[in-house]
Amino acid sequence: MKPGLVAVPERREHSNHAEVARMVALDIIAGRAKEGAKLAGDAELMLRFGVSRPVLRESVKTLVAKGLLTTKARVGTVVRERAAWNMFDADLLAWHLQAGIDRRFLDDLAEIRLAVEPRAAALAAERRTEADLSAMRAGLAAMQREPSDSVAFAEADLALHVAVANASGNPFMRSVGGVIDVALRASFLLSAPVEEPERDIVIIAHRKIVDAIAARDVEGAAEAMVGVIFNGLRRHGATRTETSGRLAGPHHLIAPSHLLTNKD
Repeated sequence: MKPGLVAVPERREHSNHAEVARMVALDIIAGRAKEGAKLAGDAELMLRFGVSRPVLRESVKTLVAKGLLTTKARVGTVVRERAAWNMFDADLLAWHLQAGIDRRFLDDLAEIRLAVEPRAAALAAERRTEADLSAMRAGLAAMQREPSDSVAFAEADLALHVAVANASGNPFMRSVGGVIDVALRASFLLSAPVEEPERDIVIIAHRKIVDAIAARDVEGAAEAMVGVIFNGLRRHGATRTETSGRLAGPHHLIAPSHLLTNKD
């Protein structure tokens, strides 16, 4: 594994073709199978993985569907460029975590979170129900109850974010929340606040999200979500000054309030 990478193992079992797909994907993600490189022939791969031709071909089909491979007549099976990979695929995210994640991966994750979660929080402030608020408060209460370096704390943190996405009422935001679930878990686990002052900061920051949504404060909810995301980056070793330029780009992180509300 390269220096600076942290691997997050997966705990579920796999079928034969899923396991072969996973192992080939790990080679691709880790760079052992280079972009544009041709995979070994069927006979070699069948011997390597100890599987039949139908199982191998099913594995290749899986990776073609996820954008990692392409099959070309008279050429064979070729590794595709990274830009073609379906990064919202739950398996592909899980494989990235197993291959090892670095600060760049966490920054990329923060970019997509900043593109979606503040808007989800703003919509949640407009559309939330009492049931939505109960789910958010349950997540917050669990964060307060559980040790900050525990899996249960990370699960509670994630549950709160999922509750916000659900409260947005937008099925696309709910779907995005689902497919990045595994990456968020890793992000939260890797940045879990251990010291008591840091734990308090994290809980207070999340409480601000819930309070703003409860108060139907659209802009406040979005700003609170941005603060939580940047605070997570800081715990990964980045500061807001270091990351805000790359993450924010030329645009404001928070849209003006008249753009966040639905008045027309």
